[in-house]
Amino acid sequence: MQAKAVARTVRIAPRKARLVVDLIRGKQAGEAIAILKYTPKAASPIIEKVLKSAIANAEHNYDLDVNNLVVTEAYVNEGPTLKRFRPRAMGRASAINKRTSHITIVVSEKKEG
Repeated sequence: MQAKAVARTVRIAPRKARLVVDLIRGKQAGEAIAILKYTPKAASPIIEKVLKSAIANAEHNYDLDVNNLVVTEAYVNEGPTLKRFRPRAMGRASAINKRTSHITIVVSEKKEG
């Protein structure tokens, strides 16, 4: 049985969020939370919140044992991009893309044995 949590349109670039998500993929839930708590990246509190939500979904909706949960899938997709412009010299303007992310974390119960 799998439980999933998704955070959509989070204001962090997917490239930066993927660095943090790669650290927790395949880890046990408790270990993943510990890693995120001590990772000094802007994305780690956001991803920690999504992970805790996935764990809560597993416990509440599917009656899974929290101690046996493993992060089976964790990925970051690109969300809508906010396009802004910055004034530059001689009356010109340059584009700034404020990127957003869709963060998905799937946890499932570890097989005993």
